[in-house]
Amino acid sequence: MSSQRVSIVDGPLAPMCEVRSFEDAGAAVTFEGIIRPLEGGRTISGLRYSAYEPMAELVLMELARDACARFEVTSIQVEHSRGFVATEQRSFRLVVLADHRRAALDATDWFINQMKRVVPIWKAPEYAADRDPSNDSSAERPDSMAEALP
Repeated sequence: MSSQRVSIVDGPLAPMCEVRSFEDAGAAVTFEGIIRPLEGGRTISGLRYSAYEPMAELVLMELARDACARFEVTSIQVEHSRGFVATEQRSFRLVVLADHRRAALDATDWFINQMKRVVPIWKAPEYAADRDPSNDSSAERPDSMAEALP
């Protein structure tokens, strides 16, 4: 029997606490996605995530169940951010427990590839040069000076 847990949370993920129970697993793989400071060669302040949440949670759970069955994994825990996540912060975490390392590693790789392909979660970079540090809103800026004039 396997277990799955999926959650979508506001903002960056907290640093991971120690896994409390390994459920008799012989392997535990943890993957954390961390926001890089560059996107397309430009400096960013972070990424803003949006999701079609009911479907995102459903698809993440289906992927977790599928991975457990395909790779004989005993447990999968998934956390993903929504909203703004600054550089050097965590936006995604996957914890996979299995009897053997190969199953845990293969399930981790498969899950992430499938998630990027089918889960309705999107990211948009917020470029450092475009961000006003005194205002954390994502108000649209004019595309040209002509649009900015009255």
